[in-house]
Amino acid sequence: MARTPQDITDAELAVLEVLWERGPSTIRLLTDTLYPQGGSAHYATVQKLLERLEAKGFVSKERGQVSHTFSAAIGREDLIGRRLQATAEKLCGGSFTPLLMHLVRGRKLSAKERQELRSLIDDREAKQKPKDDGR
Repeated sequence: MARTPQDITDAELAVLEVLWERGPSTIRLLTDTLYPQGGSAHYATVQKLLERLEAKGFVSKERGQVSHTFSAAIGREDLIGRRLQATAEKLCGGSFTPLLMHLVRGRKLSAKERQELRSLIDDREAKQKPKDDGR
């Protein structure tokens, strides 16, 4: 099965994770972080990953006189949302319910996690209720 153009590889995700954690970075900084003992081959690998991420719209480049700086053009939450939406569409006809049910049933939730889920549901329900327009 062919990948959608917006899909990313694990290696590309590793680059994004560094950018999310450290902020804008040069290829050298990314290479040193991802491959601490790496050489020129690893530098070329990171450069290629950045090119692919930039083509997909997930990374932006700021050209400098000496080196270019790369930044994540998508936030972690946005990527999670895109990937979950794609999974829901592929496996569940677009519905998030089976995914959520599987995740909740799949492991024991802490009291804090249960409270966060309850709060999220309560907030969503409050936003979906029609507002009283005072008539």
